[in-house]
Amino acid sequence: MIDATPLLEPLRELHLAIRDAVVSATEAQAVDQLSAIDREEEGDTIYTIDAVGEEVLLRFCEGLSRRHSFVLIAEGLKGGRIILPHGTREADATWRIIVDPIDGTREIMYQKRSAWVLTGVAPNRGSQTSLADVVLAVQTEIPLLKQHLCDQLWAFRGQGVQAVRQNRLSAESRPLSFHPSKSSTIAHGFAMISRFFPGARDELAAIDEEIIVGALGPVQPGKAHCFEDQYLSSAGQLYELMAGHYRFVADLRPLMQKTLENRGLALGICCHPYDLCTTLIAQEAGVIVTDVSSSPLNAPLTVDADVAWAGYANGAIRRQIEPLLLTSLRKRGWLV
Repeated sequence: MIDATPLLEPLRELHLAIRDAVVSATEAQAVDQLSAIDREEEGDTIYTIDAVGEEVLLRFCEGLSRRHSFVLIAEGLKGGRIILPHGTREADATWRIIVDPIDGTREIMYQKRSAWVLTGVAPNRGSQTSLADVVLAVQTEIPLLKQHLCDQLWAFRGQGVQAVRQNRLSAESRPLSFHPSKSSTIAHGFAMISRFFPGARDELAAIDEEIIVGALGPVQPGKAHCFEDQYLSSAGQLYELMAGHYRFVADLRPLMQKTLENRGLALGICCHPYDLCTTLIAQEAGVIVTDVSSSPLNAPLTVDADVAWAGYANGAIRRQIEPLLLTSLRKRGWLV
């Protein structure tokens, strides 16, 4: 097995450079400037703030390619990837490195909530390389302007999670540990189906209701069964599971296509592999991440694959929720 250790510190430095560039941009530019559309890509709309992270990424990778050969996978690249050093045959590259410079663009450009820099590193297995092959993942918080503390997490497969919390004003750091919820129930915790954007949100809400009622029974007068939190970032959702803030979350958007077609509507933006390229960190922390058919989560390392997934804080939560989720999906023909 090729050793990914030499890539860790350079990638951590890259993440901090992207973080600082984005924070500087948000300090210097108004929301209307940052939220202007830079260009349209097949997988997503690229806003001005996204371009800030892309510029730092490309400069960094040119330098990194003097020491390592890799296929860089990211939005904004022609065909979704480039091979570095230039002139290297794809089959000869050692690594495939998938990057999302800003996951949670809409959160950070409107200064609502932290975004994240994401990187997953896998040995190059060509087009067959998938999320299951990732051996190193790094995830770094891009904080709000009014926020001086921000986290960075990383993991090698089979070695657990390491993390630090940095004071970006003093540059001081301290170790950080993560502990998913040990509760055996979603009662009085955060548990939800993602429904960020218009398009069959009524069906997503109905699935959410069926799961909650199935798990906890009818709502009692004056009481709240559990709570929801629509964090517009897949990495942010995984972070919340790791931190013990969420107990269950599922993103079902790719399954909605047939329902939308029956309504004369198109499937909009979905979660992509680069949004989930740091899933390894959550798994190393003890979070259970699956596809929606209950199999281990996997997806090709591309910029355009649509991915549906579910995350459970622990095995007891999974046993409580997963059968209800599968029943709701099969009832609608969303899952065979």
